[in-house]
Amino acid sequence: MKFSLFIHMERTDPAEDQAALYEQMIELCKIADEGGMHAIWTGEHHGMNFTIAPNPFINLVDIARRTKNVRLGTGTVVAPFWHPIKLAGEAAMTDLVTQGRLDIGIARGAYNFEYERLEPGLTAWDAGQKMRELIPAIQGLWKGDYTHEGQFWQFPKTTSAPMPVQKPHPPIWVAARDPNSHEFAVANGCNVQVTPLHLPDEEVISLMDRFNAACEKHPDIPRPKIMLLRHTYVADSEADAQRGAEEMNRFYNYFGAWFKNERPIEQGLIQTLTDEEIAANTYYGADKMRQGCVIGEAPEVISRLKAYEDLGYDEFSFWIDTGMTFERKKASLERFIAEVMPAFKEA
Repeated sequence: MKFSLFIHMERTDPAEDQAALYEQMIELCKIADEGGMHAIWTGEHHGMNFTIAPNPFINLVDIARRTKNVRLGTGTVVAPFWHPIKLAGEAAMTDLVTQGRLDIGIARGAYNFEYERLEPGLTAWDAGQKMRELIPAIQGLWKGDYTHEGQFWQFPKTTSAPMPVQKPHPPIWVAARDPNSHEFAVANGCNVQVTPLHLPDEEVISLMDRFNAACEKHPDIPRPKIMLLRHTYVADSEADAQRGAEEMNRFYNYFGAWFKNERPIEQGLIQTLTDEEIAANTYYGADKMRQGCVIGEAPEVISRLKAYEDLGYDEFSFWIDTGMTFERKKASLERFIAEVMPAFKEA
């Protein structure tokens, strides 16, 4: 099983300097590269100072200049916000500039906050349908001389300019949860990204079951790869692990509030949640973070990841956005590289 870093430029306080936050993100990416991680993933979000990522390709091109070995992935671009010709060209240019290090993850998107601002009236269903139309279209554009007559886009014969360095094109990953998404990904030769969020490992097992079922329905297609994305904190003690769980609980309360899209927002930041509001939200909780997210000292983390490897996951992505300080994120990542990853190296 390979290991990667999933990261955004994370901001929770208006006093935090955005330039300093960007340099902190870059430092964590350098640590991941120098520590032997396989890839770095960053996503796409708009108008949200919670996870700042208006165009992941810009970030990846810069990260490419500051790293040597890691692959560079979009985790993910939001399909309904892209025209196929624009996405095919920008992704191919990124692949060219990064000398063939690009992986492209694509999703329908999750936040109504963004739908309302970039494409008012868009539903999650239509966003998913757009994703299903977009992916075959960019594959066609990368082959060249491709004409498209679809439900959402129509255009005459067009070729991606430039063409990607990787042949036939950069690996495509689909963010999947329901069985239909898994089946679509496998049928179209795409890898799969899954995240159980804070849910316990029964969800990790269920997601793999959905993937395996999709593969069984398409025995003629080579089995794609599947990546598991989990919030992770490698602690230096049990007390530190408990602190990490409490910090992740606060993070998930903010994540959930953004997802519900009901709370006032000012200057791209959601209205501060009180301790009382967080305590009253029984959907989350520090105990649930310990059961779901990968939190613990190195031996506990290794045990959890070995179980994921045994299930058949090809890649585990360390989701570092947690609302923690930079110093705590850095220490956790360094412990992951020094104490956890060596347990998975081949003899």
